[in-house]
Amino acid sequence: MIYKHSYVEGIFRVRLVIRVTVLALGAMALCACAGNPSNVNALAVYAPAHAPFVNADDIPQLVRLEQPKSCALYARERSGIDIHGDADDWWDKSAGHFAQENRPNVGAVMVLFGYAGEKRAHLAVVSKVVSSREIRVDHANWLEDGNLYLNSPVVDVSLNNDWSEVKVWNTRDGHMGGNGYAVKGFIAPYGPALAANSIPAAAH
Repeated sequence: MIYKHSYVEGIFRVRLVIRVTVLALGAMALCACAGNPSNVNALAVYAPAHAPFVNADDIPQLVRLEQPKSCALYARERSGIDIHGDADDWWDKSAGHFAQENRPNVGAVMVLFGYAGEKRAHLAVVSKVVSSREIRVDHANWLEDGNLYLNSPVVDVSLNNDWSEVKVWNTRDGHMGGNGYAVKGFIAPYGPALAANSIPAAAH
């Protein structure tokens, strides 16, 4: 009987140690989650839905052109937004003529700044809204190669999910790009009066 009592007591103690260890690990995890939010990478929280690509029409495409095309020329042709000039001129030229929005909608032109240089911009047309953190875009001349990139995944990596910073899929190498790009906003193919989520005038 003494042996049986000692055996049961031993099992109880082992279970108690395991329970205390689990609680301690849980507390450590909660402390880690309560840390400085600036150290959190949005990509660690959001898992893009682009890999693996389930459907054939979901696969990003690279279209090689004999005659290189700029991102601004393709954005104008693809979106129907009649703005002329370099990509870094589009945002200012669109003011008062087209809705400037802070979230993506199909048909809008996303304006990236700090691309290939501090004062350089890049334009991409939103072709699909996948979720609050992911869209697909059609664009040209990504990485200065003059080609077309269709159905390219773009993910919002901003901490507040406000589309102020994104990463763009690298179709040539088959992975999400490592660089984050600042987003000025989205130029919609309709007038300011119809803007769904306009950017305040002070932000222009």
